[in-house]
Amino acid sequence: MRRLRQLAERTPAGRERYVDLLRALAIVMVVLGHWAVAAISEDPTGRPTARSALPDLPWAYPLTWVAQVMPVFFLVGGYANAASLASRRAAGGDAVSWLLDRGARLLRPTTALLLVIAAGAAVASLAGVEATLVRTVGWFATIPLWFLAAYLVVVPLAPAMYALHRRFGLLVPLALAALVAAGDLGRALGPAELALPNYVFGWLAVHQLGFAWRDARAEPATEPPGRHNAPASRGVRTRRLPLSRRAGGAALLGGLAATVLLTAGPYPVSMLNVPGERLDNAAPPSLALLTLTTAQLGLILLLRDPAERWLRRSRPWQAVIAVNAVVLTVFLWHLIAAILLVGALDAAGLLPTPPVGSAAWLAWRVPWVLMLTVVLAALVAAFGPVEARTGPTGRPRHGGRADGSAAPPGRPRGDGRADGRRWRATARGGLAAAGFAAVVYALVVNAETPRSAPEPLGVPASALVAYLAGAGVLRLLRSGWGSRG
Repeated sequence: MRRLRQLAERTPAGRERYVDLLRALAIVMVVLGHWAVAAISEDPTGRPTARSALPDLPWAYPLTWVAQVMPVFFLVGGYANAASLASRRAAGGDAVSWLLDRGARLLRPTTALLLVIAAGAAVASLAGVEATLVRTVGWFATIPLWFLAAYLVVVPLAPAMYALHRRFGLLVPLALAALVAAGDLGRALGPAELALPNYVFGWLAVHQLGFAWRDARAEPATEPPGRHNAPASRGVRTRRLPLSRRAGGAALLGGLAATVLLTAGPYPVSMLNVPGERLDNAAPPSLALLTLTTAQLGLILLLRDPAERWLRRSRPWQAVIAVNAVVLTVFLWHLIAAILLVGALDAAGLLPTPPVGSAAWLAWRVPWVLMLTVVLAALVAAFGPVEARTGPTGRPRHGGRADGSAAPPGRPRGDGRADGRRWRATARGGLAAAGFAAVVYALVVNAETPRSAPEPLGVPASALVAYLAGAGVLRLLRSGWGSRG
């Protein structure tokens, strides 16, 4: 508690605390949503199995408009990435060092998860558990990684997309939304694969809105030096998101109206995956999800002022700090908590399997969520420090001092040494890109491998090797390897 109090007291006055609250709320809602819709039953052999209850609960489809909060995470991610990137550049750092630090916050807790899953699966396989059953458990435990794969594509693109934002403002997300609509059209008229680019275009569009929010809040003194610091344009080329209550109300009503029209037509009502539906609004993101994002953004703006006032109080802000310190750990381990609880209740002969939608099933949601919270709390206590200890490298880059100020000018260096520095910087950037590509490839391979595939490590061996290789390269680069010659 003393540490949280100290962190709260050191919070800069200009920090947008609301962004941190939204990040914490988004992850908590994802966790509660997954737990709430889990339908536990038994397969023909008597073993417990799980599926989504949504196909049996059509009355709950409109509730997914609130439960689908992945756009909120990309929105606040855009804000945070713009703020940290601008700060790093103002201190003399480069985009690669920024990217390596952002990647470490994501990959360290993910690596811990995958290693624990692989180790547990290997032990189970050696004990004689069927490889298909091992994979089923591993598949369920790694469901959250589909989101991480998408985010690990967006983050490396952030420096380039922020440059586009500084030049074209809100025209960028509008153009990306048009590309999403084209992808939806291709999905409707041709192979579903025509919409795969929407995984990038859709989440990038939401991420760009976070840039615009940050620029609307940034003080001129915090802007990094550069040629893009001219006053923001007006109209759709503005770089600043309108933050007024009037703008929030317009976005809320307009977004809701557009979403109602789209879901009354070719798009499903549910914003979460429903097996058997004609398409999934979130995988990949559809135009209907983007109009819903507009409505969610409007609601966020309407609640912003009272939320900021509430977060000026010490205890609420300390709670937000505490959740954000382990927010990715909570997200990554919440389904393992479900696996452990189901296994324990089944072993004890106390696992209830009431029909989905029945009064008994609905009543079981309360103790189910409470017990899962206890299990997850224990997992976070064990693995949360892996995430909480991850911080920026703190090294000066390109001749800067550790405090971020520029080094004093010295003797001019020869062209050969300058060429060497440029070559090393290019090689370092290429290796970082390769590391991220390997990690994303691994997560996609795992997501695409069927849940019934015989995988004695729980995840495909090729995916595990690619992930560890990519994460290892990024770790070496972050330690300073290859930055000196």
